[in-house]
Amino acid sequence: MASITIRLGEIAHARSGDKGAAATLGVFAYTPDGYAFLRGYLTAERVEEFFKPMGCEKVKRYEVPNLNTLNFVLPEVLAGGGSRSLRIDAQGKAVGQVALEMGIEIEEEVLAACVKMPAGSRRYEEGEQAGSLHHNTPADGAGQA
Repeated sequence: MASITIRLGEIAHARSGDKGAAATLGVFAYTPDGYAFLRGYLTAERVEEFFKPMGCEKVKRYEVPNLNTLNFVLPEVLAGGGSRSLRIDAQGKAVGQVALEMGIEIEEEVLAACVKMPAGSRRYEEGEQAGSLHHNTPADGAGQA
């Protein structure tokens, strides 16, 4: 199977904020398959390595499976926090956006099950016609213009 590198943001979205000098980072997979992949791939150690240039150490990871989410606590990444830090993002609001730029190695076949479906679309079962506009239409055509 062929492996490619993508941005984390292609299979998840993120939210972040501050808790004193630490930042919290929630990574929300777009699909259950994406969550299953991220549970195995996105470890506390990977996140710590990615944020190491910002002084991040001892990242903790918490799983929130009912929301397809991994939550990370990044101690001391905010250099003292909102009231003491001279960093532009002292409240950690951009940490989530930065995390979405992380490179992820993923097999192409796995990626297909992890990406977000376009708004208004749905996955079709075998035998259904994609793009059909005649949902719930009587078989005899009654009620059609």
